[in-house]
Amino acid sequence: MKRIGVRCLLFLFIPLITGCWDSEDIENRANVLAIAIDEVDSNTEEEEDNITHLGDTPQTEMIRVTVQIAVPGEVPLGPPMGGESESEPVWVLSTIGHTLEEAISNLQQEIAEQLFLGQIRVIVLNEDVAKKGVDRFNESLRRNPEIRRSAWMVVSAEEAAQYMDIAPELEQVPTIYLSNMIENAVGLGKFPEDYMGLFWRRTSSKGQDGYLPYLKVMTSDNIQMNGLAYFKGDQMVDSTEPVDIGTFMGIIGFQKGGYDYFDSVPGTDAHVLTEAIQRQSKINTEMKEGEPRLSVTMRYEFDIIEKTDDDVDLSDPQVIKRIETKGREGLIDNAEQFISQMQEEQSDIFGFGEYIRAKHPGYWKREIGTKENWHEHFQDLDVDVDAKYNIRRVDTQAR
Repeated sequence: MKRIGVRCLLFLFIPLITGCWDSEDIENRANVLAIAIDEVDSNTEEEEDNITHLGDTPQTEMIRVTVQIAVPGEVPLGPPMGGESESEPVWVLSTIGHTLEEAISNLQQEIAEQLFLGQIRVIVLNEDVAKKGVDRFNESLRRNPEIRRSAWMVVSAEEAAQYMDIAPELEQVPTIYLSNMIENAVGLGKFPEDYMGLFWRRTSSKGQDGYLPYLKVMTSDNIQMNGLAYFKGDQMVDSTEPVDIGTFMGIIGFQKGGYDYFDSVPGTDAHVLTEAIQRQSKINTEMKEGEPRLSVTMRYEFDIIEKTDDDVDLSDPQVIKRIETKGREGLIDNAEQFISQMQEEQSDIFGFGEYIRAKHPGYWKREIGTKENWHEHFQDLDVDVDAKYNIRRVDTQAR
C-alpha cells in the first residue's frame, strides 16, 4: 500500500518537473520577418563557400535568398514618436544556395543568434523562380514546424529582394506594411483569402490549381497588387490583369465586394461608376451524355457611386433597368472570357475539378484519377455562366 502511495505521489509531481526543456531566450533569437527568393547567374556558384558541401555540389540551379531580420528593441510597437532613435528596425541580409534550406544554413554562418522562422509574415517569389516550380520550396517550408500557415506567399514582377528594402511612409517595418496591405485587401473584398496554408492545400488537390497575389513595385515606397499569379501544378503560368481579380472572385463566390466598374448607360454616351457590395455564386454539376457539365450562377449587388453625365436621370426606374441589363451582359462576357483563358492555360484555379470529384466520384475514378489528366479534361469542360445584376443603391438612396 505504501508503494502505491509513493507511485501516485510521483505521478502527481511529473507534470511539475517537465518544465520548458527546449525553451530558448527570445533575445538569443534572430527573428526573420520575410524571405525573398530570386534566381542567380550561373557564374555565381564561384561565390559560394563550402558550408554544406565540399567538392561534389548538387546539380540544381542556385537561388539567392534575402531575409529581413528584426533588430531587437528597434521594431516600433506603435506610431513613431518625436525624439525616438533613428536606427533601422530591420536588418537585410542575402546569401545563395542550391536549396532554400542550404541558403538558410549558409546565412546562419553569418549570424550569431539562432535564426527563428516562426515570425515570418511574407515570402516573396520572383516571377521567374515561380515559373520553374514552387514545390522545391514548399517541401522545406512544410516540414519546418516554425513556419506559420497563416503567412503569405506572393509573386513579384521585379527582383524579390527589392521588397526587403522598400520604405513605406505609413509603416516603419516594410514586412508589416506588405502583409497588412494584402490582409486588408482581403477585408476590402479586393483579393480572396489565400494564406500560404490554403495555397499548399490547393496545389495538393487533384482537382484544383493554386494562385497567389501578383505584386509590382511602383516607386521606392509604393506597391501595387497588379493581378493574380495563376499556376498549373506547382509552376506559375502567367498573371492576370488587376480587374480580373474581381471577375475571379465573382465566379468562386467570395462574398464581400470591393471593386469598382464603369458601366455604360444604354442609349447614351454616359457611364456610371458602380461599386460591388456583395457577391454570391452557385456552382452545379451534372452528367450529360456521359460527360460532366458545369454551371456557374453569379449574383452581384452594386451601388452607383458616380456618373459621367449630369443629364442621366438615375431616379428613372427604366434607366436603372437598362443599366442592370447591360451590366449583366458584361458580367457574363467577362466571366466566360476569363474561364476560357484559364482553360486554354489548363489552370483550374476555380476548383471545378473538386466539384466533379465530389459529386461524381465514379466518373472521376474511372476517367480522370490524376491531376495531370484533369488538366486535359478541364480544357474541354462545358461551363455555362449566368448572372444576376442588382443595383441596390444610387448615391445615398436605397432602392
